[in-house]
Amino acid sequence: MRLAPVGVRRTRCPGIPWAESGGRTRLIGRRRAVCQIVHVVIGAVGGLVMAGCGAVSSRSAARERTAIQNIGSDTMVNLAQAWAEAYAAVRPAVSVEVSGGGSGLGVAALLNGTADIVNSSRHLADDEVERARAKYGSDPREVKVAYDALAIYVHPSNPIDEISLEELSEIYREDGTSRMWSDLGVTLPGRHQKIVRVSRQNNSGTYHYFREAVVGGRADLRAGSLDLNGSKDVVALIAGTPSAIGYSGIGYRTNQVKVLSISAKKGGPAVAPTPENCLNKTYPIARPMLFYVPPNAPAHVDEYIEWVLSPAGQSLVSEKGYVPLEAD
Repeated sequence: MRLAPVGVRRTRCPGIPWAESGGRTRLIGRRRAVCQIVHVVIGAVGGLVMAGCGAVSSRSAARERTAIQNIGSDTMVNLAQAWAEAYAAVRPAVSVEVSGGGSGLGVAALLNGTADIVNSSRHLADDEVERARAKYGSDPREVKVAYDALAIYVHPSNPIDEISLEELSEIYREDGTSRMWSDLGVTLPGRHQKIVRVSRQNNSGTYHYFREAVVGGRADLRAGSLDLNGSKDVVALIAGTPSAIGYSGIGYRTNQVKVLSISAKKGGPAVAPTPENCLNKTYPIARPMLFYVPPNAPAHVDEYIEWVLSPAGQSLVSEKGYVPLEAD
């Protein structure tokens, strides 16, 4: 058997013969250059063909997937994303596309027909139900998917541990009287004693729920608060502001903030926002988290909702810090 000399590549080129030179097999001169060009062209064409096949395959796969547009509550967006990712393993042919922006944005998408499922941290207003009925011919379907304890957050250095709904109203209401922490009998470390009110923008379902449950539906919130886009933003700002107070979903709790217990009335028993206190309704500002679905929703949307309500879907509710529905 004859072995090829060391360092020689026996690459064949169509129509180009091998030549021997000095005992080593080599392509020589112009023939070698032509051979290299031929191989480059063949390789490039092959690559383009493979890339084209891959792109066609990806486009075909994308066309075969059924998408569910899931839009709305910023409070629910992390949970909704967790549901969507888990469902991809259960039904690979269905893609749940989640976006936040607030309950108001989700309701608008419901009314203009661009949402399959709306995430909402508040109930639809009467006029919204009427507009949906006018569009679809019947009322949209409301599905309770979890509970949230609307948490009141302060900086960990704040000595306060509990607060009443009356005191919160005095802080946030347009004609409220509490402007300084000393108005609540609280002395903060340092010189910054003015209460920094952190709130949400008015397209937020959390904003509407807080206004209804704490301030009173007919009263306005006082101007001058820091109105942020997202629940995560509220918690992050309070973590860096010792004189701040704000509200957000309990699922956004971190070690950098303190969560207050709440009493319905000043001097009454304060209740912590635990899952048990949400379910037994002793925590005064617990609320349901909702899906709103057009009445003509297709079967794959109903199948997804059924999975969200199943033990597999509800287990993610606890993982994300919210309160799952009670088992039947």
